[in-house]
Amino acid sequence: MYADPIDEAAARSEQMIAVALANRTKPQMVFTGDCHWCEEPISSGHFCSPECREDHERMVRAEQQRKLS
Repeated sequence: MYADPIDEAAARSEQMIAVALANRTKPQMVFTGDCHWCEEPISSGHFCSPECREDHERMVRAEQQRKLS
């Protein structure tokens, strides 16, 4: 006997989610209690402000460009 199409779709969706989770990249930053850019104490996240996050992203992009050159 065949399963209901809705049950098959749900099972396939769960399978795709499991595969996506298994293949995701590991986080590169770990919470340390300090801003990753200016080392200011923080209670959550990785950066103390959007400006610090943007500065860090610019630095990472610049390093990637240097590697390509």
